[in-house]
Amino acid sequence: MAQPPPPEGPDRPTARAQRHAALRGPAEEAAPPVRGDPGDRGGPHTLQPPPLHGRTGDFCPGGHAEDALDQIRDEPAHGPGPQTDRLRYLDTATRQIARGMDLDETLRELCRAAVPAFADAVVVHLRDPLPAGDEEPPGPLVLRPHSTGPGTGEPASDAPDAPDDPDDPDDPGTSGTPDDPGTSDAPDGPGTPDDPDDPGDGPRTAVPPLRPPPADPAPLTITGDLAALLSAGRPAFGDTPGIAAAVAELLSPTAGGPGPVPPGRRLIIAPLRGRRHVMGAAVLVRHPDRPAFTGDDLLVASQLATHTALGMNKAVLYGREADVADALQRTMLPSSLPEPMGIRLASRYLPSSETARIGGDWYDAIPLPGNRVALVIGDVMGHSITSAAIMGQLRTTVQTLAGLDLSPDEVLHHLDEQAQRLGSQHMATCLYAIYDPIAQRLQVANAGHPPPVLLHPEGHDEVLRVPPGAPIGVGGVDFETVEMYAPTGATLLLYTDGLVESRETDVWTGVELLRDRLHATAHVLTPPPLELLCDAVVGGLGPSDRDDDIALLAARFHGIPSYNVAYWFLDPHPQTPGRARRLARRTLHRWRLESLLETTELMVSEVVTNAVRYATRPLSLRLLHTDVLRCEVGDDSPLVPRMLHARPGDEGGRGLFLVNQLAARWGATRLSTGKVVWFEQQLPKGRRMEAPDD
Repeated sequence: MAQPPPPEGPDRPTARAQRHAALRGPAEEAAPPVRGDPGDRGGPHTLQPPPLHGRTGDFCPGGHAEDALDQIRDEPAHGPGPQTDRLRYLDTATRQIARGMDLDETLRELCRAAVPAFADAVVVHLRDPLPAGDEEPPGPLVLRPHSTGPGTGEPASDAPDAPDDPDDPDDPGTSGTPDDPGTSDAPDGPGTPDDPDDPGDGPRTAVPPLRPPPADPAPLTITGDLAALLSAGRPAFGDTPGIAAAVAELLSPTAGGPGPVPPGRRLIIAPLRGRRHVMGAAVLVRHPDRPAFTGDDLLVASQLATHTALGMNKAVLYGREADVADALQRTMLPSSLPEPMGIRLASRYLPSSETARIGGDWYDAIPLPGNRVALVIGDVMGHSITSAAIMGQLRTTVQTLAGLDLSPDEVLHHLDEQAQRLGSQHMATCLYAIYDPIAQRLQVANAGHPPPVLLHPEGHDEVLRVPPGAPIGVGGVDFETVEMYAPTGATLLLYTDGLVESRETDVWTGVELLRDRLHATAHVLTPPPLELLCDAVVGGLGPSDRDDDIALLAARFHGIPSYNVAYWFLDPHPQTPGRARRLARRTLHRWRLESLLETTELMVSEVVTNAVRYATRPLSLRLLHTDVLRCEVGDDSPLVPRMLHARPGDEGGRGLFLVNQLAARWGATRLSTGKVVWFEQQLPKGRRMEAPDD
């Protein structure tokens, strides 16, 4: 009959402890322990470092997290001891490292956690290029110096005392007998990493920030034993055979390091290995006035490096996703604004913050027939890739509807229908305006958006009274178009709610603050340059002030003088093309554009002839003298002409071919009332209408 195993107790190590001893091996088991958290005054600081990860394999060198928890549970039976101290240090240090959101912040937290509690200096080298995906970067392993902390030469003045060796009777770090463990002389603050649960108002460890390497440091190609060591992910002492020369390069002053390799075991090189790739290497250095590293310190360095590498992985992936989101947002916004005659445009877009860079705000300026311009601004609710995708679909829909030359309320009505087809959970606000520089009129319709602000040429401003309407996506509501006079020199500002609304400010209070900024800017310079005005509107808002992303579209009305426009209505008769030629000839003489007489008469005749063929109501002929000579012929037929390649025996089909050969540009636009065929010619120098200075 088998005898039951003797009970575990204070005089007998637990089975878990025996397994840990077997895993560590005799070399590590005999290594002298080192000081742990110098801020813990509860007992001797001679610690054995159990691992903190709950996974086995690459990320858990030395054991499992449940083993460490069992050791903590065993503490009441044995009293507080070194294992608890080291666990507390590693727990605090790794949580501190994990809270970094970007690469520099993660490495800065590594420095704060390691110096001076564990080492006197940290030198970080990152892989070049830094892996961002699942595939291994091609070529050899190349490291480039990234940062050094806290400095070179001398240890930090507030560094903790050297680790104590409990077997050294001359070590003053601990005193007393086994029955009287004594107290630690380590300082309470500097040796302990910041507690991540601390809100941050208390004193912090006096660790200088990471220093960047020298300008244009030379990359280091790593081969041989050091490359194998980094790939394996196991930390090693600096005196490990086969890596001394490479480690000396990593610590060279040209790489921002502290200089020569310290003698003895005063240097640990810890691979920064992420989930699949080597991300870099961290070199931990102790100065001569501090005890050397021990075998157990390799486990501590491994934990610090592993958590740092995982944080780097997280930062790289987050940065990659943020860049994709930002690129998606930017590509869905206009890359540039049009430059039509009679109006000057400027815009700004600001993301809400670095942690929520993507949103649903957009703006647009769409040229329309007759030198008119559609001004659009909108905001899809939410901050996500989905919001940006919905925004892109709504913007495309608005551009399509604008090409149909619909009134603003009709555009919003059809946009509302499209939003409902995309899903009832998607809602947006939108404001759509049409500016006519010839008539100097402005038409506006609003779907739940903040009201536009008009800055008059004299410097006073007003909030335009436009019925707000319901947001896009509600369905079953009517929108109303308001028409008003748009004075020359006035500036219209369209914006999203992020500019005027925050957690502390409601929309109307924000609108009044916006008006104050406009008034202050116009008081300095009237009228203020458009770009300067946009900077003044958004320039005082820092990232912390932006709860939402901001889109701003500013339009300054210059108009087109009436003497640069000629307009006629003509009945669709066979004699109409001849009359159109005479009217065009007379107008070009008045504008002193005799050099364009023959080509203009020919193209006017061809386009009017085509309109007479299909029109059932009077057609329109308009000539515009701006930076180009533009001719527009409109009729009530929805059939848009297409250029044909006539055969030698065909009687027709050559009119648009001639227009295509003679005009600088031409096109046809379908309208709700028919169509407009237009063409443009370049003007001689000295005859162009110049846009007014901003």
